[in-house]
Amino acid sequence: MIDIEKLNYDEKGLIPAIVVDATTKQVLTLAYMNKESLQISLEKELTCFWSRSRQELWLKGETSSNYQHIVSITSDCDNDALVIMVEPEGPACHLGTTSCFNNEVYKSDGRHEFSYSGLMELIKGRKTDEKEGSYTTYLFQKGLDKILKKVGEECTEVIIAAKADDKKETIYEIADLAYHVMVLMIEQGITLADIHNELASRHVIDHKVKQEKMT
Repeated sequence: MIDIEKLNYDEKGLIPAIVVDATTKQVLTLAYMNKESLQISLEKELTCFWSRSRQELWLKGETSSNYQHIVSITSDCDNDALVIMVEPEGPACHLGTTSCFNNEVYKSDGRHEFSYSGLMELIKGRKTDEKEGSYTTYLFQKGLDKILKKVGEECTEVIIAAKADDKKETIYEIADLAYHVMVLMIEQGITLADIHNELASRHVIDHKVKQEKMT
């Protein structure tokens, strides 16, 4: 653990802090901290920044209730910048958006970024805004029984591919299964955060069970 006194603050006593959603890994905002705001952040486990425009401490969520609960803080190799992983209670941006980074500057025609959250939004859009010819829309139109049937079929395909020790085919079938499970999640109103939280709670339980077995 690095002592905050050993961080390299700039000539104004500030250090940039990149705030990231611990669940989705989406960059939420870029803000600045000084030693006092960082100390408050550590004590409260809530992000507290230094407002350069108002020249005062700023506890995120104090007026909006959009608190950011700190999971971890990491400095870079030069100790002059921070990445803060958080669990946000609401939007990070004062405009009411999840992230402050929304204005696209450039997008490659040949390279495409992928995220589970992005795929979930795409799948959700196929349900709320039906698109003719879309397989995803077709699944939602057919309903829960059809979705469950496809999940079952894909589970079987994964088993067959894995039993055949065909890694490439197994990856392909797992991807198919993951997609259909995500369709099921949207149908049931389940979010990625719900699954994340459930797995996180099981990790803690598993750790305790292992300890008990060792004693």
